[in-house]
Amino acid sequence: MNTSPIIIIGAGLCGSLLAIRMAQRGYRVVLCEKRPDPRRTNAVAGRSINLALSNRGLRALQAAGLADIVRPLCIPMTGRMVHSLGQEPVLAPYSGRSGEYINSISRGGLNAALLDRAATFPNIDMHFEYDCTTVDVERATATFFDTTRQQQVILRGDVVFGTDGSGSALRRSMMARTGDLLFNYAQDFLRHGYKELSIPASASGSFAIEKNALHIWPRGTYMVIALPNLDGSFTVTVFLPFQGENSFQALDTPEKAKKFFEAQFPDLLALIPDFTAAYFSNPTGNLGTVKCYPWQAFGKTLLLGDAAHAIVPFYGQGMNASFEDVTVLDDLITTLGDSDWSALFSAFQDARKPDTDAIADLATDNFYEMRDQVANPVFQRKRRLETQLEQRFPHYFSKYSLVTFRDDVPYRQAMAQGRRQDEWLMQFCAASEQTEWDLDAVFGQLDV
Repeated sequence: MNTSPIIIIGAGLCGSLLAIRMAQRGYRVVLCEKRPDPRRTNAVAGRSINLALSNRGLRALQAAGLADIVRPLCIPMTGRMVHSLGQEPVLAPYSGRSGEYINSISRGGLNAALLDRAATFPNIDMHFEYDCTTVDVERATATFFDTTRQQQVILRGDVVFGTDGSGSALRRSMMARTGDLLFNYAQDFLRHGYKELSIPASASGSFAIEKNALHIWPRGTYMVIALPNLDGSFTVTVFLPFQGENSFQALDTPEKAKKFFEAQFPDLLALIPDFTAAYFSNPTGNLGTVKCYPWQAFGKTLLLGDAAHAIVPFYGQGMNASFEDVTVLDDLITTLGDSDWSALFSAFQDARKPDTDAIADLATDNFYEMRDQVANPVFQRKRRLETQLEQRFPHYFSKYSLVTFRDDVPYRQAMAQGRRQDEWLMQFCAASEQTEWDLDAVFGQLDV
């Protein structure tokens, strides 16, 4: 067994999977997390957008032998159930091919499953309530404050991985060396935030609305989504502007909030018995994108996951992209070995950054699509046409399918090809209200 210590800062989804994969390779791993052990607390209650696990994430879990552990935690979602105001809900399938779906999964449940598996490895040491304050990026030395014992702890490793999220302590330490690293950093927050609510299961434990769908209530400048949970409930996420009309700022009393939901989401409000209490007790979260470069410093430290590329949640790819980081790094270790961490880390960041930039841009695009377009008749015709094309031509993939179901296609390629197809299809569907098409003729004109 390789006994060189590897320090991983952040025991969330990316960090726990990375720890498992590195331990499987024989490394000694020290996994540190500033929060309490999530298996013993409910730290994310009230502010956790449910996750959509798809092919890229499943591939990473499969490589680590974890897919069979995770699948029982999943609920398949075959499409978007669109709840337009005053109309019956309509299901828009994610794919025209059978067997293609995404999976609703609880962030807390998945994190607990990964940590349980990590705890079985004798070469993984886990420390919770270890708050990283700084990292010496040249010496791979990380300083923590142990909040349980109220004392400072200094750990020295061969290398340090930062999987500590969008507020990464490792990234801050790299930014402090901007002169040496020429470190570029940008963050872009949406003017919208989010708040979590919940649709409870019925008295019999059944689902109040369609189980196998991602539900969406699009309303132009705001929207609501709901994803199913194993206990029969749905995690509901409200997306509103922070300021202005119909915003979190404006809906500042129970009367205003309830009146707004009665007018805009009457069917949803009827399913949330504790609406007022939950709306005013649960926190309001923000939504932003982080892009930075470089991701590595001196061959001693490396950023992965949200620490390197935080994205908004509207393509359901944040976790999947982070898990794919682990896949790519793992493949590079196989190809290049670990005798030169600097070369390995440079190859990793050069391979990944164009793809993570692409999915970040696609996720922001999808926010506006979900909010503004899914109820648009032209967009709905386009989705029906895409579904029929996928049914007729199995080798045709929509932009959504390229991103979500084709883990062999890099995000940057999926974006370029998907945007070309989208532009042509939207123009085609805007030119005519027909709903019956000569699929062979349409496919022959598409640039795929």
